[in-house]
Amino acid sequence: MFGCRKLCTLWPLLLLHVSGSAFKFDIFKRNPELREGDVRLSGSQSVSEGRVEVYHEGKWGTVCDDGWDMAEAQVVCRQLHFPRAKSVVIGKDYGQASGPIWLDDMTCKGTENYLSACAFKSWGVTDCSHKEDVGVICETDDENVTRVDSTHSLDHSIGLSDDLGQIFDSGNGCDFLISVQSETGNRKEDGTPEVVGTTICAHKIILSRFPLLSVSEGKTNVTVNVSQSCQPYFTSFIRYIYTRKMDVTFSSVQCLHWMASTFGVKQLMEDAGRLFSKILPEDASFHTQVSLAEYAKETGDFVLQESCIQYMAWNYQNLTRSPAWTRLSVELLGALLARSDLVVPDEYFLLQTLESWITEKGNSTSLETQVDLLSRIRFPMIPAEKLYDLESSSSLYSTHKDMYRENMLKAYQFNVLLFSNQSNSVYNTEGDYYQPRIYTAKPWSTAIGSSTKTPLNPVPPPYSSYGYYRNGYDYRYLYPTVSPYGQTTKLFSTPVHNSLLFKDNKIQWEANVFKSQRECSNRGLRCESFPVARLFPQNQLTQQSNILFRNRLLLVCQGKYICQVQDFKVNLAYIAVNETQVSAYPCPDDQYTTYQFVVRPQYV
Repeated sequence: MFGCRKLCTLWPLLLLHVSGSAFKFDIFKRNPELREGDVRLSGSQSVSEGRVEVYHEGKWGTVCDDGWDMAEAQVVCRQLHFPRAKSVVIGKDYGQASGPIWLDDMTCKGTENYLSACAFKSWGVTDCSHKEDVGVICETDDENVTRVDSTHSLDHSIGLSDDLGQIFDSGNGCDFLISVQSETGNRKEDGTPEVVGTTICAHKIILSRFPLLSVSEGKTNVTVNVSQSCQPYFTSFIRYIYTRKMDVTFSSVQCLHWMASTFGVKQLMEDAGRLFSKILPEDASFHTQVSLAEYAKETGDFVLQESCIQYMAWNYQNLTRSPAWTRLSVELLGALLARSDLVVPDEYFLLQTLESWITEKGNSTSLETQVDLLSRIRFPMIPAEKLYDLESSSSLYSTHKDMYRENMLKAYQFNVLLFSNQSNSVYNTEGDYYQPRIYTAKPWSTAIGSSTKTPLNPVPPPYSSYGYYRNGYDYRYLYPTVSPYGQTTKLFSTPVHNSLLFKDNKIQWEANVFKSQRECSNRGLRCESFPVARLFPQNQLTQQSNILFRNRLLLVCQGKYICQVQDFKVNLAYIAVNETQVSAYPCPDDQYTTYQFVVRPQYV
């Protein structure tokens, strides 16, 4: 025998672990029939906190965090019979979500009794991924009051993890050997590669949940080949399979991510992938971002891939001036050109950088590939004065004359014809082609500096020494220079739409950054948290009912990179500065040096 006393005592725990769930007892649990529009909170040990899920057409699905604030949270908590909402939770990991994303762009008054009674796009219509699922925390009644329909969870997963960890560490009862081997790069006297390794003794019943580890009936061992640099972390990786707990460092994260993707440990792969987003801003050369995006595709980690591509899209100007720009693959560049959240001065700038990339690549890029990339430029969004000069200013016009002429004709029609004279089907079938990206050049944008009295750019951003001036753009600075003395209000005007037809039809805007309730109260507002940005139209549209403004707020960290892009809801955008609402990419001590306001009119 192999010391069965402790192992036999814990065998029921092992079986529970393999089933993938801990003990959960429901006291006086009712099982009411699910109804259309029911909501629940998932992924938390607390009954009053979790990821918001809604029931529709027989399936539970999640809700995107776009535009979500306390009004929506109040409706969810009311529907679940809690007194009120305590906070909105964005960016917190409540475990892997499955199923569809049912709701997006929610707009609630806060008084509705059901979440499905609020305004939203349409069931299942969304541009979000599951990493944007929203959560809420609800306030509970007096703890001494027992709710008849409440669920009481007895979750011993922490204790179970510790017990399973002790079983792994002791090796008692192990029945499966894993030989971990790594080539050192040296060769032995007979010319064969020198190999170092270690052996791990594990339990089949635990490893059998992951078929890629090649655990099968009748098999007692397996050999795994890993790089020498990753070998020290393999034991910790196997122990994680037992305990679901691990300390990860930036030096170990890529090895652990590779192991998790190779052997199908999906949760660890996603958790490790999220850590990469914290280091993306640290590499101004963009080699890390490009390499990680390619690596993420190879390993099938689409959350990590999206994180890398999104960072490059938000910081596209930095990318075009970095050493990694010319090594960008056709596929990766195409993915960037397809995005509506691409941050550029205007569409003409985007065309110029694409032509520059194609020219730099020379004959290594086929003419068909060039046409495919150029066709992703939204020609109707090119400013009219630059569109008219395109034939003479474009470096590739003569090479792809037919493609340019076809798209320029569409752009001319867009600029000079009334929308009512154009078929609405054109806008529907061509999707985003007639819609703006995030344009930071005048007149569509203005910036407000932080309240600190330090210069916005005390030192030039990365690669600014290569700055130059050409075609109306000042390439010496990546972000607009604003007042260094904490200006909190800006007034500016934009046309009501990108079309030349509306060039003289202006709308006035007031941009604010409020740091206290007093500042909000002076404008007749009650703000939920601080800082908060407001972008307010001072004169309303009267006849253009088909034009909506989907404006954006860009947060620039230390004058170096865009760390967050937020939308406005009822003209307000709350800045994420606490642990439950974190920026997409870290900004040390929330040192935002610029709040960039971008107006984005869309014809719908």
